[in-house]
Amino acid sequence: MNRNIIIALILIAIGIGTFINASNDYSHYSNFTEAVTGGKVKIVGKLSKDKPMIYNPEKDANHFTFYMKDDKGIEKQVVLDQPKPQDFEMSESIVATGKLKGDVFEASELLLKCPSKYKNEEIAIKGKAK
Repeated sequence: MNRNIIIALILIAIGIGTFINASNDYSHYSNFTEAVTGGKVKIVGKLSKDKPMIYNPEKDANHFTFYMKDDKGIEKQVVLDQPKPQDFEMSESIVATGKLKGDVFEASELLLKCPSKYKNEEIAIKGKAK
């Protein structure tokens, strides 16, 4: 076989492998009930402000624990082995990516939706338009 054909076949195989890996993405959102399967999921929820948040950077800067309610109202403890995100308490919603292990959700990544600083101005503009 020609060397160029072999290189082309290898590149095609790598491309197919990359495509299959990307297609197994967990891009749909889930809740704590569906997370029981043990696979990696993304859960959308809100911070439970009545429950404690534990973050002690002097002891372990890469360990943050809080409670979150999903869209079904189910509340679970979430453990993130990363530093506490800035302005975490002000977030409107949280997307936690990870796995449910027992009664604790072990998050590998958090995405926060914070309130818009333009929200009040937007309401005022809509109010004047009427």
